[in-house]
Amino acid sequence: MELEAKIPPGRIEEKWTTHLDHIRLVGPRNRPRYTVIVVGTGLAGAAAASSLAAMGYKVECFCFQDSPRRAHSIAAQGGINAAKDYQNDGDSVFRLFYDTQKGGDFRSREANVFRLAELSTRIIDQATAQGVPFAREYGGLLANRSFGGVLVERTFYCRGETGQQLLLGANSALAQQIHEGNVQMHTRTELLDIVEVDGRMRGIVVRDLTTGDIYSFAGEAVVLATGGYSNVYYLSTNAKGCNVTATWRAHKKGAGFANPCFCQIHPTCIPAAGEHQSKLTLMSESLRNDGRIWIPRSKGETRQPRDIPENERYYYLEERYPRFGNLVPRDVASRNAKDVCDQGLGIGPTGHGVYLDFKDAIKLHGLDVIEARYGNLFEMYERITNDNPKETPMRIYPAPHYTMGGLWVDYNLMTTLPGLFAIGEANFSDHGANRLGASSLMQCLADGYFILPVTIGDYLSRHPYGDVDTDHPAFKEAEQAIKTQVNRLLSTNGSRSVESYHRELGRLMTDHCGISRNEAGLRKALQTIPEIRESFWNDVKVMGKDAEMNQALEHAGRVADFLEFAELMCNDALTREESCGCHFRDEYQTTEGEARRDDENYAHVSVWEYNGQDQTPTLHKEPLYYETLPLARRDYKA
Repeated sequence: MELEAKIPPGRIEEKWTTHLDHIRLVGPRNRPRYTVIVVGTGLAGAAAASSLAAMGYKVECFCFQDSPRRAHSIAAQGGINAAKDYQNDGDSVFRLFYDTQKGGDFRSREANVFRLAELSTRIIDQATAQGVPFAREYGGLLANRSFGGVLVERTFYCRGETGQQLLLGANSALAQQIHEGNVQMHTRTELLDIVEVDGRMRGIVVRDLTTGDIYSFAGEAVVLATGGYSNVYYLSTNAKGCNVTATWRAHKKGAGFANPCFCQIHPTCIPAAGEHQSKLTLMSESLRNDGRIWIPRSKGETRQPRDIPENERYYYLEERYPRFGNLVPRDVASRNAKDVCDQGLGIGPTGHGVYLDFKDAIKLHGLDVIEARYGNLFEMYERITNDNPKETPMRIYPAPHYTMGGLWVDYNLMTTLPGLFAIGEANFSDHGANRLGASSLMQCLADGYFILPVTIGDYLSRHPYGDVDTDHPAFKEAEQAIKTQVNRLLSTNGSRSVESYHRELGRLMTDHCGISRNEAGLRKALQTIPEIRESFWNDVKVMGKDAEMNQALEHAGRVADFLEFAELMCNDALTREESCGCHFRDEYQTTEGEARRDDENYAHVSVWEYNGQDQTPTLHKEPLYYETLPLARRDYKA
């Protein structure tokens, strides 16, 4: 496996422009002759599909939801970053680049991160032109607020529903291209394999989730915009349908998988109420702008929070990190919440919770102002918990959320498989070991609107079009392999449900590859995962038939992939013998309990190559270079 990043030469401020000046393009008259397959209709997928179609390419677009508008990007709440500096508080493209690199604990490519910061301003212009209703100041300028890990206000927002509004904008562009016949939209369709012909990725095999039919599509390139894999933990903030199947199947075909152990635990989620729960609910990080996080200083506190005086409240983030306070990055906030709860200071029926209190903000700004900022979030919290956060502090606790790992891609966003591209959360490229809040939407739209539509031309222009269709034997072979797996799942006829296996795996991963990890726990997980997987294939019971809508069968295929992927996650965590960002190894921490990086041995991207079922994968390393920002300790206290 060759890891040629294709980072252009020159000063970091000039790399992207220089690259655009020299890469090959496909002329407007030739673009309609090329078919590009886009899988996923979240922000990255919708932006890419609509942009490619508007440029003239023929686009086949797929999603497993009943509408492209139901993609999980709709769940993003707090905002999107951009270096517009409307607040005149010292922001710049370079500062956004610096904050993102530091936030990722210096485990991402400088060139990619700077390009992301550079394109951020164009994203806001694009979204505003589409009618996205960003909040505005009294004078008419777009409003900004702070997010964790920064000292400026650069986050643009639509109350607590920014992802939904941005997705409506992207999908309006997609709908226009569908109407004009430039995009063929395939809903309720799940990718199950990727087809290689003569060393290039030439199409996909899908299952119609309504009829159960398995069939193929051919094209000149395949783009995966299929999101992340946090549902490997079972309980996460992701929608129940989110899965690793598309990227995992690509990995099994030869695509390198980068940094799979980098999974972000979000600090502000509603705690689980009990064993019956099937997912967790995210509460936007933007709430930490005005909410203060605290716990009682005494163990076993039984008083209501309003009855606990100030001198008996432990505002632990403000005391431990006086410069950033409640706006430390997500990984820092999550580890500290776990730490105080492990000390027995947690609140709620399970003891796994801390308070997020808006009393002081309401007193300072007034209830009307706070409701204007967070009203829909308050309403959502009250509907779920039956507590009014305007009167009683929210209860929050960390939960698996976003994955920084993904398919390895070069500067053009192409994987190690020629013709296969990965964008948005499906790739690893921009966030390092920890994503700063409000940066996921930024990356998705940068990839989809401004990077992939141009860089894909450099690949397509070097290859002929229309020389392969679905009659090729490679497609028939892939279809048969999928049918064999489906039949195996349906014929096992065991005694345990798919859900029980998913829950068992999730509990194991949460305990041993979650907020913190250690060698003993990871080795235990690596011993146990194959046992769960063997039991799954011998004792799972999948009801229903293949030639019909069968959600149990859908879930079974996804859990089967999680049971393989989880082993790769734990291997990656075990071999990275350092703490960085979200990857916190108990054995590698400072005397103050902070993450201790090992730049001498681990300043690289870990890229894994698949070697077959039950075979040890091969680790490849892409060295990271720090030409613009020298390596420095990631300190949020000073």
